[in-house]
Amino acid sequence: MANSKLATEATAPHRLHDDEKDIASPKSSGSDSIREYNATAVHQDGGILSKLRNIEATMDRRFGIESEAIDRKLPEERMVMTWRETLTLATLWASGTMNLSCFATGFLGWEFGLSLKQNLLCCIFGSLLGGATSGSMAVFGAPTGLRQISISRYQFGWWFAKVIAALNVIQQIGWSAVGCITGGIALNAVADNGVSIALGVFIIAFFSMVVSFVGLKAILPYERWAWVVYLVVFLVILGQTGRFATNDLAQDPLTGMNLTAVVLSLLSIIYGSSSSWALVVSDYYVLYPTTISRPKVFILTMLGIALPTGFGMCTGAVVASTLNVRADWSEAYEKSIGYLIQEALPPIGWGKFILVLLVLSGINCNIINTYSAAISCQQFARPFAKLPRFIWTIICFAVILALGVAGRDHLLSYLQNFLSLLGYIATSYFAIVLLEHFVFRKGDFRNYDLDGWSIPARLPLGLAASTTFLLGVAVWVLFMVQTWWVGPGARQIGEFGGDLANEITLGVTLIAYMPLRWAERKYVGR
Repeated sequence: MANSKLATEATAPHRLHDDEKDIASPKSSGSDSIREYNATAVHQDGGILSKLRNIEATMDRRFGIESEAIDRKLPEERMVMTWRETLTLATLWASGTMNLSCFATGFLGWEFGLSLKQNLLCCIFGSLLGGATSGSMAVFGAPTGLRQISISRYQFGWWFAKVIAALNVIQQIGWSAVGCITGGIALNAVADNGVSIALGVFIIAFFSMVVSFVGLKAILPYERWAWVVYLVVFLVILGQTGRFATNDLAQDPLTGMNLTAVVLSLLSIIYGSSSSWALVVSDYYVLYPTTISRPKVFILTMLGIALPTGFGMCTGAVVASTLNVRADWSEAYEKSIGYLIQEALPPIGWGKFILVLLVLSGINCNIINTYSAAISCQQFARPFAKLPRFIWTIICFAVILALGVAGRDHLLSYLQNFLSLLGYIATSYFAIVLLEHFVFRKGDFRNYDLDGWSIPARLPLGLAASTTFLLGVAVWVLFMVQTWWVGPGARQIGEFGGDLANEITLGVTLIAYMPLRWAERKYVGR
């Protein structure tokens, strides 16, 4: 996507099509002064912020380090489309999702007592639902030229969008910590305890930070092809372990409401894994031309997220089922998932090689997470935007490292709790954004005041969106299932509770947002 054909690197901007001019802004007059108002430039007073921004600008000119990342990208600044950029719509996410964390999530169905067939169905349909959620948000990037959190200001307003930014930082940093933990565990197994998990966490976090440090010009070309290696790796794992897969269980099968409860909870986790990209997906499409087909963006993004995620989880589910008949593999799994892979893929040298590749897979996901987390940090407040993106990237790296080291001994419970929470947030967010777009803005980007994206007085107050979102939070508490909390509504399903938070949240959002937004527009006027 971002390569030598970027418009910013070309000798002259391409000529705008008529529809590009229409989308640019319904209020284009005075755009120069508006962009000056929006700008985060620091006065050249010799202060530390001035020096840091100058360093960032210099690195951008010399090495392509992305500067002024959160500014809106205008239509004339977009790249020229080629088949590689179209391919990136899907493969960017394939590289980010097909990793060891995804593989480990496939074991949760077995942990919950589901058969292989039941686990596979949950992995497939949960990934498709989550992918569709993220894909629906992807269509906003190219027409607006704005990052996902900046787009949130047109629904949640200037102030509550900062809450969404904070939640997004928590999500992306948490995801990165998961990737570091799984990579660290695998590296520990490869080295036969010669490398500590903490050191493995550091290695994954550091190399992820290096690529994120550069920005889109490094991220997009890298992620475009990285997925090929991991597709081959998972096919090898399936080939060597699949013959031992079984639908039989080591214990009595779940039935009735207990089965329903487990399926609901597992679907919530898997859906959360794919839908969590909804709060960052447009970050990577701001350089696409405004004329790009929106159905194409939706379909390729959805499939680019859902198919690799589902495939990686299904691979994990197949390997997990073998633990019912292979006592030696089950014993290895008790140590860690890394030891299991090493045991299941003889000879020992071959198993270690596959583990090394899987360790590196965590970097692909973490690159995306670290980059988007840094951009979201810049949108907490105007003073935060004055601190260069590369500084925020380093700060995020430090936090990711601390969380990864602290959580390295509780991987599966960490996944179960964290991924479910991701899904709850994404459900409220995508429903509000789509309702605003299709009901109140008639599905037309010309109804967005894009020049005013960073001017509070020209944005909605966000009363309807924030109220609806908080209602969703109340629903999460009542109907979610976590190790540390099972809501009273969820307790009514099965012995341990069934997670209905996403389903009820979606219903509450659809019912509450429209009348609240209608009242906001009538009595507030924006």
